[in-house]
Amino acid sequence: MISIEESKALFSLLSSDQSSLNEVMSEFNSKFPSYLHFRICSALATLLEDKVMLLPNQRLYAFCIIYQAYSSQKPLNNPFVSLLVNAASDEKASQYERALILQLLSSTGSGINKEVFKQCVADYIKGFDPSSITFPAREQLQEQFFCNVCSEPYNCLFKNASVINAIPDPDVPSQCDATSEEFDVQPGAKPKIGSGNRDETITGLLPNLSLEGLEPKWIRPLPPRFPLQEGELVWLNPDNNHELLWDYGMCADTSRGAAVRDLIEKALKDSLTLEQQEQVLVELTYDAKLVYHCGLTPRKLPDLVENNPNVAVEVLIKLMNSPEIKDYFTVLLNMDMSLHSMEVVNSLTTVVDLPSDFVRMYVKHCISSCQNIQDKYLQNRLVRLVCVFLQSLIRHHINNGLCMFNVTVNIVHSVKDLLIEVQAFCIEFSRIREAAYLFRLLKTLE
Repeated sequence: MISIEESKALFSLLSSDQSSLNEVMSEFNSKFPSYLHFRICSALATLLEDKVMLLPNQRLYAFCIIYQAYSSQKPLNNPFVSLLVNAASDEKASQYERALILQLLSSTGSGINKEVFKQCVADYIKGFDPSSITFPAREQLQEQFFCNVCSEPYNCLFKNASVINAIPDPDVPSQCDATSEEFDVQPGAKPKIGSGNRDETITGLLPNLSLEGLEPKWIRPLPPRFPLQEGELVWLNPDNNHELLWDYGMCADTSRGAAVRDLIEKALKDSLTLEQQEQVLVELTYDAKLVYHCGLTPRKLPDLVENNPNVAVEVLIKLMNSPEIKDYFTVLLNMDMSLHSMEVVNSLTTVVDLPSDFVRMYVKHCISSCQNIQDKYLQNRLVRLVCVFLQSLIRHHINNGLCMFNVTVNIVHSVKDLLIEVQAFCIEFSRIREAAYLFRLLKTLE
């Protein structure tokens, strides 16, 4: 379909009485892009089928536009060539109209009179000489343009059953034709079609016309379904036999989650202020599910531990029931040993029951980290930190009536090899006061 503006521009071309045929065709190419040509020609073809809709000069311009839309191709490739052939063979049409169409169809031949297209329609009609042209028969034109297309013309099964989508105005007397002289027109007034204005009627029809007729629908039953094969998934339709799950998070206020995400993003890069840390803790306490949407991943955990260990502890506590908690523990075991990482593990043991395997592996990681350092100063410093860390764990669980390496009642009694390994560590670094004190504390647990 074309727009109302395009319809008005097209109708102004059809009404260009003083413009030559060449000028109208050239202006059509400049105003309308090629992708609109078929739609415009379809609408014009429907108007041309009714001999009353367009005035004689408008009909001639319409045929020229239909030709010009596909003038860069052979006439045989014009999808509206059958319309042109039928119009040129219509004995009831005016001779000057048929003559012009023959000139258009033979535009690629040597017999074309190019002077014809330099005239306006009024001059062409006035100077037309019927004796100067011979009209070929319809069969001759059809053979010329269709013999190379197919041996038999295509006939649609529903062609005779379809209804044309352009209906004549019932107010137009049957004896009226398209000539303006036979309409009762007052001086200065526009010609009328029935009860309406001709210009308004045609510009209103153009956007709504096409070659598609009103054909009956081809109704047939739905094809049967194939039988289900063994192991094939069955399509489930929601009905009373299936419970529908509602997403209560839809349209929820996400501003709170956005604030936590921004603070966590900052916490990965630098230390948060006390006020910011408190805000994170309050938000996570208010909505524990925010921890799953705060932007923290196991890969980012080391940055959070080093910059904000207190925040890391609270986040890990909220994630204890998460399936990903094992990934976070794995990251803690593999990250470089530091004071902050030991603070995080120590704080976790005071709040939650950590897995015995994790505690055992973490203690071993602490011991191996101390033994592998070559710098004596850094080694002594790390040994002190590890010993203080282990003493803190032991005191906490003694005060709670438990054995420390019983954080899982395991590390002293069920995993005696770890107790021996820690005692060996204390003996190796017995020169350090904290190691000696840890050794004496371990002896009291036996």
